[in-house]
Amino acid sequence: MSLSLSIGPIVALIAGILILLIPRLLNYIVAVYLIVIGLTGLFGVGAIRL
Repeated sequence: MSLSLSIGPIVALIAGILILLIPRLLNYIVAVYLIVIGLTGLFGVGAIRL
C-alpha cells in the first residue's frame, strides 16, 4: 500500500484551522505564503523539493 501526501493541502488545512482559532494569524499566514511563492518563483520549482 502506497500513501503519498502532498504538503499543500496539509498546510492549507492547518492554516485554516489556525485562522479560525486565532484570526490575527491571517496576516502572518498570508505574508509567509507570499514569501514562499516569491522564493519558489525566483529559484524555480525544481530547486525546492518539499
